[in-house]
Amino acid sequence: MVASHPVIGRVAPPRRAAAVVVVIAMALSVLVLAAPTPAAAVVPFVVHGSVNQVSVTGLTPGATVALHDGADQPVTLVHHDWDPAENVADAQGAYLFREVPAGTGYTVVAESQQSAPVAVTTMDDAPAPSFYDQPSMPVLGSGFGYIPTRDGTTLSANITFPDEATYPKPWPVLVDYSGYDPSQPGGAPSEAAMFPLQGYVVVGLNTRGTTCSGGAFDYFESLQSTDGYDAIEMLANQPWANGDVGMVGISYMGISQLFVGQTRPPHLRAITPLSVIADTFRSTLYPGGILNDGFALSWATERVDSAKPAAHGWVQNRIANGDATCAANQTLRLQSVDLLRKINDNPYYLGAGGDQLAPRTFVDKINVPTFIGGAFQDEQTGGQWSSMLKDFAPGVPVRAFLTNGVHTESLAPQDIVRLMEFIDFYVGKRIPVVAPIVRLGAPSVLVGIFGGSPIPLPPDRFTSYPSYAAALAAYQAEDPVRVVWENGAGLTPGAPQGTAESNFAAWPVPGTIATPFYLQPDGKLGAAPTTIADDEARGASSYVYDPSSKRDSTFDGSTSQIWTAATQTGPDIHWDPLAEGDSSSYVTPPFTTETALAGQGSVDLWLRSSEADTDLEVTLTEVRPDGQEEYIQSGWLRASHRALDPAESTDLAPFHTDTQADAAPLPSGEFVPVRVGLFPFAHVIRPGSSLRLNIEAPGGNQPFWTFDTITPTGTQINEIGHSVGRPSRVLLPVLPSSLTPSVPSTVPVCPALRNQPCRDYLPARVATDVAAVASGADLHVSWRAPGRGGQPDSYLVTNLATGDTTEVAGDVTSLVVPDVVHATAYSFTVAAVYDGDTAPASDASLSVQVDDPATTTTTTAAPTTTTTTAAPAGEPEEQAVGSTGTLPVTGLQAGLLVGLGSVLVVGGILVVAATRRRRSSTT
Repeated sequence: MVASHPVIGRVAPPRRAAAVVVVIAMALSVLVLAAPTPAAAVVPFVVHGSVNQVSVTGLTPGATVALHDGADQPVTLVHHDWDPAENVADAQGAYLFREVPAGTGYTVVAESQQSAPVAVTTMDDAPAPSFYDQPSMPVLGSGFGYIPTRDGTTLSANITFPDEATYPKPWPVLVDYSGYDPSQPGGAPSEAAMFPLQGYVVVGLNTRGTTCSGGAFDYFESLQSTDGYDAIEMLANQPWANGDVGMVGISYMGISQLFVGQTRPPHLRAITPLSVIADTFRSTLYPGGILNDGFALSWATERVDSAKPAAHGWVQNRIANGDATCAANQTLRLQSVDLLRKINDNPYYLGAGGDQLAPRTFVDKINVPTFIGGAFQDEQTGGQWSSMLKDFAPGVPVRAFLTNGVHTESLAPQDIVRLMEFIDFYVGKRIPVVAPIVRLGAPSVLVGIFGGSPIPLPPDRFTSYPSYAAALAAYQAEDPVRVVWENGAGLTPGAPQGTAESNFAAWPVPGTIATPFYLQPDGKLGAAPTTIADDEARGASSYVYDPSSKRDSTFDGSTSQIWTAATQTGPDIHWDPLAEGDSSSYVTPPFTTETALAGQGSVDLWLRSSEADTDLEVTLTEVRPDGQEEYIQSGWLRASHRALDPAESTDLAPFHTDTQADAAPLPSGEFVPVRVGLFPFAHVIRPGSSLRLNIEAPGGNQPFWTFDTITPTGTQINEIGHSVGRPSRVLLPVLPSSLTPSVPSTVPVCPALRNQPCRDYLPARVATDVAAVASGADLHVSWRAPGRGGQPDSYLVTNLATGDTTEVAGDVTSLVVPDVVHATAYSFTVAAVYDGDTAPASDASLSVQVDDPATTTTTTAAPTTTTTTAAPAGEPEEQAVGSTGTLPVTGLQAGLLVGLGSVLVVGGILVVAATRRRRSSTT
């Protein structure tokens, strides 16, 4: 699922010549067998010109084959490692020339003979309308058949008619198009099975190179788009069709609609792409430049296998039972592209070639009403699809449905009815009505997808309008973007129902406030940047980059099993707490007002690594008052892919070029800015909950996405800066209060939200608020006990200036370091020890030093011991009061004191109180 290289030097003929070129191409292809060669002999092989391709069949296996241009000169084409052997006929006697520039007069030379000339066209060259209704075109009936395309290739189709007694002819037509097996004989494809009952013809159509369709397979090559165009126009001209054609389907069947829609078939009235992608490379295959070797690679493997000759059992049966067309259509199968090799050979975005496989770059060409929907946490295609809603052409009606959940959310009862509404308005051209038989049977059918108990379909919304025109006007007056909040937390926990809905004029939502939360020491996330200097050790936090410390994925079942409500609470979900020391996380104080987040987010980090490259996964979660941590969304980045496209990037949505030319290693020993985009999401934070940002190695947060991560050569340390000059932050899309949905006041039960799992919130067993204060010739170090784990057995206090480590009893939270060297800067870290297990070290204290006694006027001894109280898990760590009634000096307070003079005089209530007053006056 990665782009092929663009054709070099291809010149497309003008549109006004398209019909002439295509007619010539068709005529020349038909004449190949009859036309004499220059030697006046009939060639034993068959040649067809196509869209930037020339195919040859009937060769002797192993024969050498060459392509000549109109001047009878050999044509040199780009040959890729993932293409079949160059200029050699395969075991079935076939060869396919790809990336051929448009033109006429091409011939094929093989076995000492030369073919008659053929023409090659481009994607933009469409046949004249008369081509699709000429007498030689077949009249199709109900059941299995074949649809011819402009280059003579036939596509296998299964056609399901509605009941003529209920819905008299002619009928509107809906096409379900993919490389699965929608043309398998029998009923309509499952995701379109209700439409014949609604009065529509449903055509299950296979792409070329799959099942009984002819040709060779390549992932979303241009021919698949033009084949869809041809099928739509051919179907519109059938005697039983009324000329209005739409497209339906989810996932592969949804993505194909975007590719066909860009070709603008004249009889296409609407498309309904569900659970799709915005960009093959960035959305699913290489998110952040890291290969998704889980679902994406397994899906590609299935495509390779299904493109082999007669790969499906039902195809083998048709051939065995005498389907000569199906048998002949297997001839080019060995010329299919090796998709797996293509993926592995292309870890970077390939410019124009990548754009050809990125719907975000061409959805502006779609000129028909579009219904698009899906889930933010889609476990298969990913949730980035909504980022291209802004890219559709102005004036084209686009209805969007967005929610949290899994791959099938668009088929939930309330959403399938919205889909049928749209089809009725724009393809059926009638007031939408759900047929009684559909209303009766659909709930039980949908239980097979979602599990649980049947959910009735919602009532029809437009039957009270006096006319179709009036109903359509009311429909078009609605805000087109519909967001379902907290899907799964409706009437039955885990069922596909939300707690609230919002309708917006656009996505991203107008009025969204890009709100920063800054990373702070001690794992805090605050509204303001830190005041810590860049040269302070406390200005950064570190973690060990170790992908092996985590599970690869969170789910052990199948893709269909995760769709059911039962699996949302079942044993197969394993979203484990973060491993201590192998991640870095930051938590806000509890929110005091209800806050809605909707859109994309940007995690803007200052990163330093001990190695030249590293992989990042950033995950946003909600820490709830009940001690549960709930998943919201993730984003990914390989640090060497950090270069941004300034024209495409926004504050909330970084856009990386992902090109090889822009790839760069991390500079040794330096912090560099790195932006990691969070995939889109929508989530409500209630008072009492906090947000947590986790920075970690990729893996362990997705049901089926796994990652081909960089393997560390040793102990790799990643550092995240949070200082004055390195203000790392997460920028989140906060909706204004006027747009906050009306959700229940209490958090949903955990885990109810679909595909947003929960886990126990376990803050790291890390000492916090480490402070060092000079007193006379000594340094007094204090810290706060970890927020969980109980009292440690001991603490290890490390002097970063000397490397010395001192062990302190677990019931003590302070240490006096006597007789330190004057005029030397000291910083300290503290690590708790539990049953011999050393927890990660704290962030360092601010540096402090004892000056030469000759310049010191007065010193006052500070307390030698301090008792602190740990904050409960999930709550902000406010300064606890000690048993002596004094407050230990925090890192921030010590930093303010340093600025008062070269001598630090700290001790007793009076000085500490003054320090607190100074702090409050500056915040």
